[in-house]
Amino acid sequence: AVHNSPLSENAALGFEFGYSAHAPHVLVLWEAQFGDFANGAQVIIDQFIASARKKWGQTPALVLLLPHGYEGQGPEHSSARLERFLQLAADDNIRVANCSSAAQYFHLLRRQALLLSADPRPLVIMTPKSLLRHPRAGASLADLAKGRFQRVIDDPTGPARAEEVSRLVLCSAKLYIDLLPALESGGAPGVAVARVEELYSFPHDELRAVIEGYPHLREVVWLQEEPQNMGAWSYVAPRLRE
Repeated sequence: AVHNSPLSENAALGFEFGYSAHAPHVLVLWEAQFGDFANGAQVIIDQFIASARKKWGQTPALVLLLPHGYEGQGPEHSSARLERFLQLAADDNIRVANCSSAAQYFHLLRRQALLLSADPRPLVIMTPKSLLRHPRAGASLADLAKGRFQRVIDDPTGPARAEEVSRLVLCSAKLYIDLLPALESGGAPGVAVARVEELYSFPHDELRAVIEGYPHLREVVWLQEEPQNMGAWSYVAPRLRE
């Protein structure tokens, strides 16, 4: 059957929220065509998804897949408003992630399904469209069959260069893929790049372990593609200083 319906993300996400609340053992995913589609569903996000437990006594585990990234789509289609979700995060009410590989994405969804009974929470994933077919973001069958979701991923060459690393750059998802050509050219031997794949809940212990692995660090930098008043910076900054 073919139906024509109004473009109402508010209605669509409201339905998916209700479905996930009433079918607690089902992994329900809502994917926006572009990240900014969350704008039209903001009331559902604010009043129901983020406050489900405190306000309504519900424990939905709805997954929001939000394409996100400054990739030539213009300002209206570029941002899934990562900062909004981080501002809504409190008392472990949601999970917010930004993955850099297909394996990470798979294991994150797998973890979400495994936690449906033990610790159900909504999951917000930034899903940059440029990574959909990017060869550097792909995964082998072995990557999918083994392993687990890693909240923080250290620079794969970092431990071997630990004595010479003085600058640690932290970023998420597609920015790491964008940095790879420069990193592999060997032009910045004193720099290591680690990925913060889950932003909330903030991975304090994992990040501390990475930082402690570089005894000669002089600088830790947060890198993002959004302006300073957007993205994760205002959320990450006080936690990095701590």
